Amino acid sequence: MASKKLLLLVALFVSAQFVASAQTNWGWDWKDTSKIAVKNLPQHNEFMNNQYPYPAKPRSQWELGFNLGPTWLTGDIKSKTGIGYGVSLRKSLGHVLSFRGSLTGASTSGAPNAYGVAVGQTAYKNTMYALGFDLIASLNTPSYYRGNPKTNLYVLAGYSLMGAKAQYQGAPGNQPGGYNIFYGQRPGQFFTTDGLITTMFGATVNNRQAWALMHAWNLGFGAAFKVSDKVNIGIEQKFIFSVKGYDYLDTWKDARNENNDYFSMTTARVNINIGDNSKKVQPLYWINPNNFIYSELNAPQHMKMPKVVLPDADKDGVTDQFDMEPNTPAGAPVDSHGVSKDTDGDGVPDYRDKELLTSQKCFPVNNDGIGTCPENACCKEIREMVSNMQTAKASCSIGALPSVQFKGTTTKLSKDAMVVLGAAAAQLKANPTCNVKVIGYGATSKAAQQQSWERVNAVIKYLVEKQGIAESRLLFVYAQEGKAGSVDLQGTTEEGPNSVPAPHPNLKSKN
Repeated sequence: MASKKLLLLVALFVSAQFVASAQTNWGWDWKDTSKIAVKNLPQHNEFMNNQYPYPAKPRSQWELGFNLGPTWLTGDIKSKTGIGYGVSLRKSLGHVLSFRGSLTGASTSGAPNAYGVAVGQTAYKNTMYALGFDLIASLNTPSYYRGNPKTNLYVLAGYSLMGAKAQYQGAPGNQPGGYNIFYGQRPGQFFTTDGLITTMFGATVNNRQAWALMHAWNLGFGAAFKVSDKVNIGIEQKFIFSVKGYDYLDTWKDARNENNDYFSMTTARVNINIGDNSKKVQPLYWINPNNFIYSELNAPQHMKMPKVVLPDADKDGVTDQFDMEPNTPAGAPVDSHGVSKDTDGDGVPDYRDKELLTSQKCFPVNNDGIGTCPENACCKEIREMVSNMQTAKASCSIGALPSVQFKGTTTKLSKDAMVVLGAAAAQLKANPTCNVKVIGYGATSKAAQQQSWERVNAVIKYLVEKQGIAESRLLFVYAQEGKAGSVDLQGTTEEGPNSVPAPHPNLKSKN
């Protein structure tokens, strides 16, 4: 009979897998900071700023459970159906593992079969209470094919501190039908306290009292069915095994075997989530940990998407699919269709046309886009003037310029340095086609780079504000390899920036 009951329970447990349905919601809003514990806020902030790929674990509610159902004591004497009951408190450690504390009670009884009567067995009663602690593993919370589960299938294992009071029926000197408390000895049995931690409560007989206290192991499995985000109901099969060495829960030890007595409890459960749902999510074993991944794949809201780059083989700014001239030379101006521009319509594209605005009366043009009209005298004169200016600017004969010296770590100009710069300014004014590189040294550290920048900046500022040199003629160069106390002036025809941002403004010199 017991084996049929167990088979039925296993069938119910397996069939529960086929009634689980899916939810498509996350179970909580991953942007909601109010549900994150203070200790996890650093991870949450890094995640929100895309500096860490994993979201922080939210705070979750506890689950308060009540259970009631038929119970059997499996021992040497044939058992009858009793009643088991209890209350529990469960907390998720993650999406799979959870921890549960419980207080369990059971009232069981049994009566001997024909063999038992023949060897002296009598009916018994047992009252049991157990304070248990179980580790529970949820089997179906993670899934790659649905959202949150509506069924929680689990297995459990744990420990109980169990107290039991056993009574047997009838004995010489007792009234027929009465029950006597088992004190370690009854007709046909030997006195023993093997397997007990201690005994307590009631009269002391044979050096023991009525209630036996012992260690026990818990094993079981169950299924819970979600009714709402607050309540779920379930069924659970749990076994409580007395630790090896105690076989008197049914008041009888069979000399033929060493099997210990154990409780089998099949209970219906009602579980309620407790805790502020504005600050905590439902227990994590009701939330699929893959929800965030699949939600982001379906409709990205958090991930940083790379910028879309369309192919543009000739890099003219018009993508290949719309480019009507896909092999335009680099740098050639094109229209919105990727075709090389021909501003004057002379048939020579602008990137080869040496005369961009040829008059139509001068058509046809040669291969360089130059028309057949003679050049106007004024245009020729202007062209020659421009050519002469470019030639003059292409050379600079300003000669050697002095260096400015700074003492120690100072970045301010001394009187001697101002005199030197006055002489340099006179040379610059006498050579208007020359630009000047203002070169500072010091590249060994951030502080040296900042000091070099400040010294070059002081020199340029003095030349512009005090000596009237155009800022556009001064090229700002700093943090070069060389003598850190000098700033050199060097004539050049090059062009470049006359101001650059300070490299390390937080290290600005205080002198």
